[in-house]
Formats: sequence, C-alpha cells, structure tokens
Amino acid sequence: MDSMHYQPAYALLAELKAGRITSESLVRCFLERIRQYNSNINAAVTLDESRALEQARAADRSLAAGEATGSLHGLPLTLKDTWEVAGMTTTAGAPALHKHLPDYHADVARRLEDAGAIIIGKTNVPIYATDLQSYNKLFGVTNNPYNRDHTPGGSSGGAAAALASGMTPLEVGSDLAGSIRTPGHFCGVFGHKPTRALVSMRGHIPGPPGTQSQPDLAEGGPMARSSRDLELLLKVIAGPSPAEARSWSLSMEPSSLENLEQARVGLWLDDPLCPIEEELSRGYRHLASELEAQGALVAEPKHGLLNLEHILPVYFNLLGSLIGSSIKPHQRRQMKWIARLDTWLKFFGPVTPFIGEYARGVNQAAHQWASWNERREKMRSEIETLFEEFDVLLTPVTPTAAIKHDHSQPVFKRRIMVAGQPRAYMDQFCWIALATVLGLPATSVPIGRTKAGLPFNIQVIGAPGKDLTTIRFGQLLEEAGLAGFRPPKGF
Repeated sequence: MDSMHYQPAYALLAELKAGRITSESLVRCFLERIRQYNSNINAAVTLDESRALEQARAADRSLAAGEATGSLHGLPLTLKDTWEVAGMTTTAGAPALHKHLPDYHADVARRLEDAGAIIIGKTNVPIYATDLQSYNKLFGVTNNPYNRDHTPGGSSGGAAAALASGMTPLEVGSDLAGSIRTPGHFCGVFGHKPTRALVSMRGHIPGPPGTQSQPDLAEGGPMARSSRDLELLLKVIAGPSPAEARSWSLSMEPSSLENLEQARVGLWLDDPLCPIEEELSRGYRHLASELEAQGALVAEPKHGLLNLEHILPVYFNLLGSLIGSSIKPHQRRQMKWIARLDTWLKFFGPVTPFIGEYARGVNQAAHQWASWNERREKMRSEIETLFEEFDVLLTPVTPTAAIKHDHSQPVFKRRIMVAGQPRAYMDQFCWIALATVLGLPATSVPIGRTKAGLPFNIQVIGAPGKDLTTIRFGQLLEEAGLAGFRPPKGF
C-alpha cells in the first residue's frame, strides 16, 4: 500500500469505486503512515481510529451493495483543527478548548461526510489560528517536511505538512491572512482561497464555538497535491448553508481555458513596499518565459490597484477591525498607542508599511468601518477591468520560501531576511492582501525549489467567481510540466 500515500485523491477514488482497494485498507494505510512519520513532523494532533475504521467498513458494505455513493465515498482525510467535528476534540490550538467536544459538525465537515469522506483526525494550527507558524502549548511545534528547522507555515501548517508527508490525500484549510496559500507555498502543495463567501465558515474556530456569522475576510478552501483534487474538493465544500439552500444553489462559472496558448496572463511580481528574494523572482520570471514559449500572452498590467500602497491600508484596517472584536481591553489600549506612534515606529526597526492602520482598525467606530468597507467595495468593482484584459494575475505568495522557526515574543519584534536585509515579520501578509481584501479567488501553485531544497509557489488570482479558472490554470501548468508537487526526501 506504500504507493497509495502520494496518489491523488481522484485516483484513490477510482480504485475504491472499481473495488481494487477497500476503504478499510485505505484508512489503515494512512493511519500507519501517520504513526510512521508524525513523530518527526507533528502534523496530526488528534486521531479517531475506531470511528474511522467503523465508517470505512460501512462505506465498503454500501459500495458492495450497489447503493448510491457520494463523490468522496470511502476516502479518508484529515481536517484542520479549527473545523468542528461532532464527537471529535476541536481545540484551534487553544488550551481553553482542550476538552471541547462539539455536538454538531461545521458545515464543511458535514459536507465532507455527506459526500462519503471519512475524517480520521485533526491537524495542527497556531493558537486560535493567529500566526504564520503552527505551534501551540497543547500539541507543540509542527515541522516542515522539507527541512525540520523551518516552519510549514500557518495557520493551516499542519494540513500542508500532512499533505507533503503523505499522511492525507486532501485537507480543508482556512485563510484570513494567507493561511491556505502560505502553508501551500512553504510545503510545495496546492491550496485555494475561494471567492468571498463561497464556503460556509459556520463551525469554524475562531470565532468562538457557536458563532453563526460569516467573518469578514476569512474563507475556507481546499488543499491537495494536485489542482484536479482542488476542484474535486471545492465542489464538495462550496455552497450555501442549509437555511440559505432554500433560496439559492451553487453554480460556479466553468473555466474557458483549454490550453496555455489561450491564456492571457498578467504579471505583478515587484513592489517597492515588499521586495522578494531574488531566487523566487528568478523562478517567477522563468515561469513567465516558459508560458510565453507555450504561446500564452504574458504582460505586466498597468492597473491602479496593482500597488501595495493602495491595497495595504484597506486590508490592514479591515483586518484590525475583525481581530479587534475578540481582543482584551489592555490589548485595545496598546493598539491605541501604536496608532498614535505610527509614524515613529520605523525608528525602532523594520516595519511593514501601513501596519499602523491595523491598530486604528482595532478601535475604530462602526461608521469608520463602513467607510473603509465602501472603499473596499469600490476597489472590488474596479478590479473587474483588470480581468477583462487578463484571465489570471500571477503574484508572489510571500517574500521568501519557508522561514525558520521563530516563536519569540512579542511577535512584532520578529524579523525575516529578504535579500540579506532584515524585514518585518508582517511583510508576509503583503502579497496575499489583494485577493483577501477584494474577495478574489487565489490558487497557490508549486512551481520550484530553492537551492536549499525548499519548495516555492506562485499565486494565481482571478476575477470574483472565477475559482475554476485559477484552479484550471494550475492544472494546465501541471500538464505542461511547469508545476506540481514533488515529495520531500526521505518520504
């Protein structure tokens, strides 16, 4: 069964449907894989082996009886430990939730099980999914399978590490500040942040258990080792909540891209506010050259919104407003001081541009949020003109490949190194901001390795609702040999 660990989900499902493997044997296979490698990676944090095996046997019986089955029938997978699964501990990495046993599935978990998937366990996250590294006091540190001195990213770091090490064929992450796209980039797997509100966040922590509202900026989305699997999984988890299903149903616009020769590709690879490593820049430019050789139209758009000076203030303000709803009074007071000292922060070390707007967003009044929100909506309308000219926009995900573990406190004093220069830790939020604040679909696609052997991805952004176009573009890159997952050594 060793060959099964890195098989794409669609291939495993075909084997299950044909009766060449059983769901029970596949569940045992992935559980054994977790036992073999998890001690070094620490991606899986909670397992429910007995229930998983019971569900697998039931799946095998229903398939043998010729009963109707769902699109993921009998497929085992792990799930990020922010999605509530009834009867399975869901902690979001927080000690306060170490005994939290939900009574009900999150909408995502319900859709997975309705499609026949078997949730075998949970994967690690930072506490309350609030860091770009995955570590917490409950379960410890998750390591990058390509180099254990480096992080797999966050907050879907356990999910990405589990995929890269062959512990699961599929995962569902969540993304507020690149938390799907960045772990995908750091671990060389595919990840997709969907169009705004395409996937229900009910049953996701944070917010607090029992939250019913859809949070601003945050999206749930698929993670996999192939773009074809992204599409398979997105079609399972996307759609209305049960109450909303009374009045609307999902109808995603199909991609019109049949080959790379048809593709109109925009490049936004440089911005003075957030430089990237030269090694990544060369990789992205090489990809652009290869696309041109394939017949694609490749150009650098001249569009007013492709400028971090326009994007970052709106993003950080709205992010601060969202996070501000759950922080403590003393933290609010700290944010007031940071907002007042914004123009002086640069004298204390590298500072991410416009990060002071985050501090203002934390404490702003509702009428101020409404003004920023309207500004965001105007920008979302304006971006449509870009996608009249281009099918996809290619950008970096973060300034570097996977960074080394750094759990020092306070977070704002952490640094990353870019081109030999120290940069602010929060610079890792810059390149994901456009798609996040405007609610655009964005697919993280693995395209290369650094000299040190770390993978890196490119971000493929599309117009609102064009999720299947960005995913399809990733698939075309795979088919042309320009992208794809490559297992880490030793796995």
